Amino acid sequence: MHLQINQLHWSVADKAILNNINMTVEQGQFVGLIGPNGSGKSSLLRCAYRRNKPDSGHVLLNNVNIHHLSAKHVAQHVAVVLQEMPAEFGFTVKEVIAMGLTPHSGLFSNPLTCKNRIDDALHKVNLTANKNQCFDLLSGGEKQRCLLARALVQKPQLLILDEPTNHLDIHYQYELLDLITSLGISVLCTLHDLNIAARYCDHLYLINNGEIVTQGTPKQVLTQPTLKQYFAMDTIVQQQGDNNIPYIRYLTPIKSTTAVY
Repeated sequence: MHLQINQLHWSVADKAILNNINMTVEQGQFVGLIGPNGSGKSSLLRCAYRRNKPDSGHVLLNNVNIHHLSAKHVAQHVAVVLQEMPAEFGFTVKEVIAMGLTPHSGLFSNPLTCKNRIDDALHKVNLTANKNQCFDLLSGGEKQRCLLARALVQKPQLLILDEPTNHLDIHYQYELLDLITSLGISVLCTLHDLNIAARYCDHLYLINNGEIVTQGTPKQVLTQPTLKQYFAMDTIVQQQGDNNIPYIRYLTPIKSTTAVY
């Protein structure tokens, strides 16, 4: 699925939050959105999946304005995993994952088909042994994997993720991102860990103060001057592996009254 954001502006109580955002996620591309805290990453994602309606500009799914599409149509093609954990459900892991089938009700009404899709998602996120456990009793990392499984059963063409590696230990961070990249679908994802962004993203957008300030491949974006300017960190950036993936060694924070945290 192709996502395009054109000249998007969004504000709250007359305060500009996002300004002139232009962004593209091509079919099958893994796009990372990075930036310091409070830069507008989560707000931009909310506009991308139509939770927030922009003041001006457009969000297009396959060249159709997302606000001209029904909520059901969007849910059949776009799945979202947020960093905020939902309030107490009182549902089992299996029941939470089954909620991902709701947009396709009628299309996947065969009980065996539904069961197979849920079981497959449980297996992919390594929660089969927890399927009858109450969601509320899971650890933070287990909840994150459960919510990803709920997104997977939607069979989305576009997956939008807000800090998917939050709450996960390092093994599951890489395992889940390996899984996501193996799906071959379009992905838009915010990430704090810049080394993970360098490893998994095809393209990066760096947002600061509600504006896209640079974009490109990880090698083009994750440079020492850029990290110093926007993340207020002295670093050493090395290229590693056959693909020359940037690897960042953090040195010391830069004390600055203009740095955004």
